[in-house]
Amino acid sequence: MASLLLRQALLLRVCFHNYQSFAAGAVAVAARHRLWCAAAANSPSDEADDKTSSSGISNARKALFPPSQSRWEDEPDYRKWKNTEKEILKDIEPVVSLAKDILHSRRYMDGARLSSEDEKVVVEKLLAYHPQCEDKIGCGLESIMVDRHPQYRQSRCLFVVRTDGGWIDFSYQKCLREYIRDKYPTYAERFIRQHFKRGSG
Repeated sequence: MASLLLRQALLLRVCFHNYQSFAAGAVAVAARHRLWCAAAANSPSDEADDKTSSSGISNARKALFPPSQSRWEDEPDYRKWKNTEKEILKDIEPVVSLAKDILHSRRYMDGARLSSEDEKVVVEKLLAYHPQCEDKIGCGLESIMVDRHPQYRQSRCLFVVRTDGGWIDFSYQKCLREYIRDKYPTYAERFIRQHFKRGSG
């Protein structure tokens, strides 16, 4: 009986010792595995691959979804466009201001004829560029007047008064668009799309 107990105690001791060795070995293996994983994760080739793949993804993303500005603003033509746009705005600003002043201020009542100074500017800088200028003038130009539009009574517009007493309205914006097309043909349509209301004139 004593020998049986002794054998069991020795067996338990061996099992316990083996368990400790096994546990210590497992911890060491796990630690080595962790070290290897960490080293592998930070290996130069993998970092290079990660950088390459991430830059490849970002380049692909840029190609698919370019920043809104890079498409047009990076083109050499963009600076020319912006300079021409400023030039056109500066060129037409005085006549646009005059036309708006004539139509929207109290300087002229409905049916009033323009002063000779204002009339000269309107005829030379606006009416002369209207696409149907000759048809508008007809038998001859007597004067330019401002009055209510025949269909849209809440808005005022410019009219050609003919020498035979007839009169017909004309759009100053249509004149401006033709002027811009004539003087700045390369950028005219882009400017008109960006600066004129659709269907105006």
